[in-house]
Amino acid sequence: MSTTAQERARKIKIILFDVDGVWTDGTIWLVPGPPAGKLLDEISGKTGGDVGFGVQSPTMVEAKGYCAHDGTAISLARIGGLKCGVITKRISETVATRCRDLKIEYVYQGQAFKMKPIREIMQKEGIGLDEIAYVGDDVIDLPPMRNVGFAVAVANARERVKTEAHYVTPNPGGQGAARDAIEFILEAKGILDHCIDTYIDEDNPIPPSMDIGRGGELK
Repeated sequence: MSTTAQERARKIKIILFDVDGVWTDGTIWLVPGPPAGKLLDEISGKTGGDVGFGVQSPTMVEAKGYCAHDGTAISLARIGGLKCGVITKRISETVATRCRDLKIEYVYQGQAFKMKPIREIMQKEGIGLDEIAYVGDDVIDLPPMRNVGFAVAVANARERVKTEAHYVTPNPGGQGAARDAIEFILEAKGILDHCIDTYIDEDNPIPPSMDIGRGGELK
């Protein structure tokens, strides 16, 4: 008899996420910084001071947009006793910043083969694959999704990825997909309402509006 998604979700202790296409809608903004002074002088000298649209900067800023609802979900997960992590192939300071803001327990960037950090997490936590959930959107996420206890695909995932998921979120990445995954797990455990009530309780020593320590959003 096959195991249901709810039964799988009840066992989860750690939720791991891809970033691009899961925490975001998959758009990557590459914003060039101002050209260095020496470079600008060289270009101006060659163009008679008329610097046009073709200026290239030696520096580049990568920007991403994140969903506030997903940030709140990290708080709910933590109240529910779950740990969270991200595993992504790209390396970006914006991801590091977001993870610091949310107090994410495990952050792995520059990972082309995602089962390696998952095995490290298993060893550190003393847990099995059946206690790990992974949320992905593209084929690079298939190895962890094929091995963990609860595999989640976001609504905007590639069809090949959706077919191998135990659960597909109602919302796409960057628009509440991570929230969907976390709430599904907490609901399966029967603690979602408790987590929400705790989060909004005025007697809570850290109110939601300042819930940095729990990984919440500033609202």
